[in-house]
Amino acid sequence: MLATRCHQVAERLRRLRCEPGELGIVREGVLRRVVGLTLEATGCRIPLGSPASIEGSAGEWINAEVVGFASDRTFLMPAEELHGVLPGARVLPLSSSGHVPVGHGLLGRVIDSNGDPIDGKGPIRSEDSVRLAGKPINPLMRDPIKTQLDVGVRVINAMLPIGRGQRVGLMAGSGVGKSTLLGMMTRYTTADVVVVGLIGERGREVRDFIDNSLGKDGLRRAVVVATPADRPPLARVHAALRATSIAEWFRDQGANVLLLMDSVTRYAHALREIGLSVGEPPTTRGYPPSVFAKLPALIERAGNGAAGSGSITAFYTVLSEGDDQQEPISDAARAILDGHIVLTRKIADSGIYPAVDIEASVSRVVTDICSAEWREQIRRVKQMVSSYNSHRDLISIGAYQRGSDPRVDEAIERWPKLTAFVSQDVHASADLKSSRSALQQLVEAKKEAA
Repeated sequence: MLATRCHQVAERLRRLRCEPGELGIVREGVLRRVVGLTLEATGCRIPLGSPASIEGSAGEWINAEVVGFASDRTFLMPAEELHGVLPGARVLPLSSSGHVPVGHGLLGRVIDSNGDPIDGKGPIRSEDSVRLAGKPINPLMRDPIKTQLDVGVRVINAMLPIGRGQRVGLMAGSGVGKSTLLGMMTRYTTADVVVVGLIGERGREVRDFIDNSLGKDGLRRAVVVATPADRPPLARVHAALRATSIAEWFRDQGANVLLLMDSVTRYAHALREIGLSVGEPPTTRGYPPSVFAKLPALIERAGNGAAGSGSITAFYTVLSEGDDQQEPISDAARAILDGHIVLTRKIADSGIYPAVDIEASVSRVVTDICSAEWREQIRRVKQMVSSYNSHRDLISIGAYQRGSDPRVDEAIERWPKLTAFVSQDVHASADLKSSRSALQQLVEAKKEAA
């Protein structure tokens, strides 16, 4: 009887890909109720955030995680589709928190939220493992941001310089070219390693990003964690955490990592689904309080490491619902991040790509990585853009009279060169040197025109 019982436990561990040492005192529970996406079990004592396994009717095991409890009831959220689960199904808890296998074998691979390869290239050999929840870094031990990272996009390199270890939000509505911009940065950046988290994207967009936006050259030094929109909310949350954990490991190896997460909004949506399912009260536009607590916890994991280690420069796309830049997630992200780049539909509709709104975008580390001369050049170009945009309607209908405002006259004169400066073909790269040179030429031409 005991031998049979030990064999059953060992088989469950094998299915869960866990080591026997990870398991504490096994105390099985029983599944009592399924309400929406929430599973209620009794009889098992398991810490919050720990993984568990639920037995299906055909003998398969479904991965889940504890997301809450009340008295003797334990609330679990499945990380996989719930098919074949019956009342009274056994729940096997695991006492340890989730760990992420990591290693250089991940480069060039596409994995899901569980770390399983989905690119058909066979198993991935790991070298180490790290916690899914990450390890906090003393903020006083972090290296300061003092070196610029080349992202290969002229308007960002010149007008919105990004420092190594900076966290930036990419604010955009739907269909304004954010995925294309991410693909350009992935291919042309000088970072050592690129980690891409595709969270809640449509399945078609995942394949399109890997084949077209990323390409074979970009994939060689990249790790892609892809979890489409049809996956359960817990899987989407785990994908964001896994991508960040992988980036942390490469940073600790001394690499300069570029982390691209598309999107942090869908990560927040997944957290909202989980919070509401376990009974959290909705506050701002239906988001429970836990979303605004876990959002900074995720973003703060990026950045520079301790002295002697590498860096994680992170771009988080923030979807603006109806192009509303003041919706809750956009507003919360701006308060946490070290800058934001806004892509607007009006600029995209005018045929300018990438559709970066220079006026609305800001990098908060400009004073740390740019010279006074460079900052002055940025200021002059922003003034020219502001002068033109404030009189755009009058200019477009021919009602503006030349000579009314010298600054507007100058902006009209230089506008064709400015649009050429901010535009960039998706298959062309612009390094730091050429970007600075183009900015200087634009400003000097402005002086000559004046």
